[in-house]
Amino acid sequence: MIFRKKKAKAIPPRKERSIQTSFLAGAVAGLVVDVALFPLDTLKTRLQSQFGFWKSGGFKGIYKGVGPTAVGSAPCAAVFFAAYNAFKLTCIPYVRPHQEFIVQMAAATIGETVCCIVRVPTEIIKQRRQACVTEGSSVKVFTTILKKDGINGFYRGFWTTVLRDAPFSIIQFPLWEFFKSEFRRNTGHEVTPSEGALSGAVAGAVAGALTTPLDVMKTRIMLAVRYEETAIVPVMKTIYKESGVIGFFAGFLPRVIWIFLGGGIFFGVYEEACIIVDGD
Repeated sequence: MIFRKKKAKAIPPRKERSIQTSFLAGAVAGLVVDVALFPLDTLKTRLQSQFGFWKSGGFKGIYKGVGPTAVGSAPCAAVFFAAYNAFKLTCIPYVRPHQEFIVQMAAATIGETVCCIVRVPTEIIKQRRQACVTEGSSVKVFTTILKKDGINGFYRGFWTTVLRDAPFSIIQFPLWEFFKSEFRRNTGHEVTPSEGALSGAVAGAVAGALTTPLDVMKTRIMLAVRYEETAIVPVMKTIYKESGVIGFFAGFLPRVIWIFLGGGIFFGVYEEACIIVDGD
């Protein structure tokens, strides 16, 4: 009997999305996931707050701050994906296949830095509402920050947020791209929205788990009442003094669950929206 080697499945060429498609699909995905999973984000913020979970509101008013989130999530995700794919489309042709992850990591860093211009002000207002640091509506929180700290008050923790989100995306997006390429390799067809969703969920959970300490520090800085409480090193010392190493993993479970679910919804909606926009 002659045993013949099975032919390997042909891997379909990866379909790169245009900048316009990425922008529109990213906006839809960002809005859907942030609003849908807002309660989990609120619980995570309150667990990380220096004022304590119950003093920050406990389980009450878990939709506080959803307004600024809804306003900021769409443009934030849209800007990220536009920057991410613009960089990828420019640089991928100049690298070998096994070097593409370097381009993806750089693209994720650029995308996060640009989108933080939109994200940080909305995060500050949202988290102050979530943790009940400033009483009143989101508009009142906005005017209070503007009156007290000026425009700079809306960018408190900007670089901490970049330092949290850039490593997160540096881990998440190459993993997402890798899992999608494995789906293409094993199925022989372009990735479906459900496959893209699963890839994003797992990649997000891994990245979220590894970057929780950075998220805790960012939350502390954004919720700080006094400006002197916003320096990274003193914040780290305070967290360690209060709770030891475990303090850097406050809200770990809600964060990982939130990101796993959010990654599934976000990337699933993104892939579906890309298909609709492109008319595939």
